[in-house]
Amino acid sequence: MPELPEVETTKASLEPLLNQTVTKVSIRYPTLRYAIPADLGTLVGFGLVAVRRRAKYLLLDFYHTIDHRHKTVLIHLGMSGSLQQHRDLDARKHDHLLIDFIDDDGVTTTLHYHDPRRFGMILWTHNDDYIGTIDTAERFLSHLGPEPLDDAFDVDYLRRIIHRTDNLRQKAITKPIKSVIMDQAVVVGVGNIYAAESLFLSHIHPLTPAYQIDDDKLEKLVANIKHILAKAIIQGGSSLKDFTVGSGKTGYFQQTLLVYGRDGESCYHCGSLLENTKIGGRASVYCPSCQPLHT
Repeated sequence: MPELPEVETTKASLEPLLNQTVTKVSIRYPTLRYAIPADLGTLVGFGLVAVRRRAKYLLLDFYHTIDHRHKTVLIHLGMSGSLQQHRDLDARKHDHLLIDFIDDDGVTTTLHYHDPRRFGMILWTHNDDYIGTIDTAERFLSHLGPEPLDDAFDVDYLRRIIHRTDNLRQKAITKPIKSVIMDQAVVVGVGNIYAAESLFLSHIHPLTPAYQIDDDKLEKLVANIKHILAKAIIQGGSSLKDFTVGSGKTGYFQQTLLVYGRDGESCYHCGSLLENTKIGGRASVYCPSCQPLHT
């Protein structure tokens, strides 16, 4: 599944389309997790003025210079979705949506939304044609925690969340720390790959109850989450399974993974065999020597 670095990489790949105008919209297969809006074709004549990311969602802002109307499209890549730009490429089997853009030189580029497994999502989150009838942003974005690379996500914040100091009626969080940092209401975008890598670098066993982790370890964990995600963004994300971006290029971060997907292999730090446990139904690979579980 594309995670935060893959979505951030996709966001950057769309920037060449900024200030270009939509000339054609082709909905080939509308059935995704939710049906693609039938009126998405009303984007014709609008220019793309901004591309934003919130957690694993992309927000594409469009503006019509004559009618002074705004529209915003929310996109989630699901399990296997990708946005790719091509010139003179015919639609492929799993291309659900094609959007043609034209630049100031008259050159047309087609944005392909490609999704073999169809778990993605393309919806309006704002449309001046019917103000007040869209609750997409509230439904999918309002509950999200801070961005992991923002200053708001720091050790003080994570400590408050774990020990519930803002709500003294509730007990400290006892569930595994890996479940906590993968909770999108706590912090967004720390998916399975990056959680496993961050915990390894912090020498924290993924099953450790969150409330048992001291401030020094929490500070290391926050720093390593930021480090791992920033590194993955620079390297274009992890091209596991179906993820591609731009013109079909893949990322390179998966070539540097220390524990994720390496169950039964030797730890690069100590030589011990890496082990795997299930947490919340997800594989969690760790080193029993570098990440001991204290009971």
